[in-house]
Amino acid sequence: MIVLKSSHEIDLMRRAGKITAAARALAGEMVRPGVTTQSINDAVERFIRKEGAVPSFLHYNGFPASVCISVNDEIIHGIPSKKRVLQEGDIVSIDVGAYIGGFHGDCAATFPCGTVSPEARNLIDVTRQSFFEGIRFAKEGHRLQDMSAAIQAYAESHGCSVVREYVGHGVGTKMHEPPEIPNYGHPGRGPRLLRGMTLAVEPMVNAGKAAITQLSDGWTVKTADGSLSAHYENTILITGGEPEILTAPAI
Repeated sequence: MIVLKSSHEIDLMRRAGKITAAARALAGEMVRPGVTTQSINDAVERFIRKEGAVPSFLHYNGFPASVCISVNDEIIHGIPSKKRVLQEGDIVSIDVGAYIGGFHGDCAATFPCGTVSPEARNLIDVTRQSFFEGIRFAKEGHRLQDMSAAIQAYAESHGCSVVREYVGHGVGTKMHEPPEIPNYGHPGRGPRLLRGMTLAVEPMVNAGKAAITQLSDGWTVKTADGSLSAHYENTILITGGEPEILTAPAI
């Protein structure tokens, strides 16, 4: 069942979203050569707890860290490590959630580490813009797959592919709520969007083919062909007009 949030619940989600967005920004500022993914994870966890929230991902279904950090051909669910040292030219996808007042915020972005290749920069930009192409249709009365189809069309028009096995989702008192939001689809299909829906829209886009593989750690998902992958996500609110981005960057 898709849960519509009350005005009070939306205010609580705004609070969670603001903390989550700030945590993502902090993580992005730390992406530079020589930094370990574990140090980013630790700094983000400290920040979230300082704000009175708790990391949504820590121990979620057994995940062992507070932040998912996925590098280069890793798509999602990368586990931070003291041994993983970022290198010049890496692209680093950071997915973070914060829980406070009974509600979750959820957002992600891919950051360049130093100077990256033109292909990598293009992938980051295409992935981010595909999110915004999708939420052009995040309006009351549209169908859910209107967003999905727009994300897919934009990514594929730039020579990229969208991951099929992992999707966006509703978010609220639970990290993952109905409905599922694929990054591919056909306009006019899926549930009708209604004001009060809070959704995590998250394109996962590969520079090569869409096929994936999972590592033996049981979490990290990579591209099957070794191509680069990027991720961009925000929690949004369906309103009577334009969607509100609850995890909007400060700038």
